[in-house]
Amino acid sequence: MTFQFNEETFRGDYTYFNSPAAVQRFPFPFDQDSYMYSVNIERHPGGPKGSPFEFAFDVDEHYVSEMKDREITLAEDPMRCQSLPHMELAGWDLLELIMVSKARDYPDLFTLTRDGNQWHWINKPLGIDKKFTFLDPTTLPCGPMEYITRQAQGDFALLHEREGNLWLDAGMITSQADWSLDFDVGMNFFEWHAPVPKARKMGVFDKALKFLLAVDQEQSYRRLNWTMTVNPRLDTSPENYHKWGPEKRTITPENVGAKQFLRVELQTFWRLPRSNALAFPIRCYLCSLQDLATVPKWGRRLHRVLRDIDPDLADYKGFAVNQETIVSYLSQFDDGAPTSAGIFPD
Repeated sequence: MTFQFNEETFRGDYTYFNSPAAVQRFPFPFDQDSYMYSVNIERHPGGPKGSPFEFAFDVDEHYVSEMKDREITLAEDPMRCQSLPHMELAGWDLLELIMVSKARDYPDLFTLTRDGNQWHWINKPLGIDKKFTFLDPTTLPCGPMEYITRQAQGDFALLHEREGNLWLDAGMITSQADWSLDFDVGMNFFEWHAPVPKARKMGVFDKALKFLLAVDQEQSYRRLNWTMTVNPRLDTSPENYHKWGPEKRTITPENVGAKQFLRVELQTFWRLPRSNALAFPIRCYLCSLQDLATVPKWGRRLHRVLRDIDPDLADYKGFAVNQETIVSYLSQFDDGAPTSAGIFPD
């Protein structure tokens, strides 16, 4: 498997870009021409070859640059990574899951050799060659969750099960869609998701919690979530709203195609073997409107979804202030033709 990793930035001069191949494999989240809420849960991994769903943890052309961006964010705010004391074992579980999966799925990039608890991990793209003792934190430069999530794209929440609920008790969160780990750590599932409009009344999260509590160690699942952001910025945290919030006011009819991005989260769910915690990786993908519109089906469908969406959701998803400009831009790609079922290009 051959990779060409992009040299790009997710802040400042925003040099992020998607190759044509990356656009074609983008996880477009809408399987029909309208949207309210969608659970869209499927078994994971498994999906079309070459898609983001093929392997347990997707590695793509943005890997190295995303890890550099995470390093910058953590240097500015170390509280983006937190783990309550009882979650250390869950961190080791997560480390094992990610290392084993990456070494299996991307053998040209990652190698893991295990002799009992003596492990040897090689991460070629990041130039890491580390021998350590599994379950011995003194043999790593930081906690196990932090160590491995500094080498894995996306955010990671570790949920502890107790009292018939799931509690956000550990996480590495540097590319979130306007929520704060520092504020939410220690909250239960309903408290964490309280800002989502109308979802609790509709019973969406009651059903989701029931499903997640039933996930066992032989199963793993995925779903897609989405929002919108101006500029290809990974760090859209409340802590840094003063940096990215004003950028919403920079959208014009002339630049909306290049500056407005659809932000999609590939969320996966894994029951961890020793701790019984639930791992919740949240991988962020970004694609500009002009790139999305190169796929005719997506250009048509995105226009219809954003044109007809509930106003409360438009506000929650971060684009109400620019909705008219966005919909007007996308209308040129909607010829009124029917769209095929599913999320993949025709």
